[in-house]
Amino acid sequence: MGTVLGAMRNVRWHELQHAYGSASQVPGVLSRIAWGDAPTSDEALSDLERWIGTPPVFDSTAATVPFLWELAATDTVRDRAGVLDLLATILATGNPEHPAWTRAAHDAVTAGRATAARLAATPEAQDAPHAPGAPGAPGAQAVRAQAVRTAAARLLAAIDRHHCPACPACPACPAPPPREA
Repeated sequence: MGTVLGAMRNVRWHELQHAYGSASQVPGVLSRIAWGDAPTSDEALSDLERWIGTPPVFDSTAATVPFLWELAATDTVRDRAGVLDLLATILATGNPEHPAWTRAAHDAVTAGRATAARLAATPEAQDAPHAPGAPGAPGAQAVRAQAVRTAAARLLAAIDRHHCPACPACPACPAPPPREA
């Protein structure tokens, strides 16, 4: 499996829950996002969004977020922009019945702020080059790179303005602006 997602084996997924039951399938889905072809990766990302990102968040959401950051930062992942969008969805959602799950998920997303900033600021010259004539070469690669920069910038803005009842003292989140009387 290499170093990408290597720490997944340290999570007790079978003890965690997502929207449809046990989170024991999450490692396989993350692997399909990391190494699957386009249809496989797209389906896996959609599954994961329904399982952990659809309101409300679950205990498995916080455990999954560090791996989503890892995928977002890995050039070979096909839909890094989709992964960043899922992180933004998680940050925007919560679980009023389990505020600790919400806080843990939001803390995990905000912990990746530096990665979002790096991805948002990556100049086009640093985008991974492709050999001429290679699948996904230059036009498609440039479009994907721009999509990553755009999604990262949106997520970065969401992190910077994040404030919710479950995260009153989020250290990575700025204080809300004072209200006028």
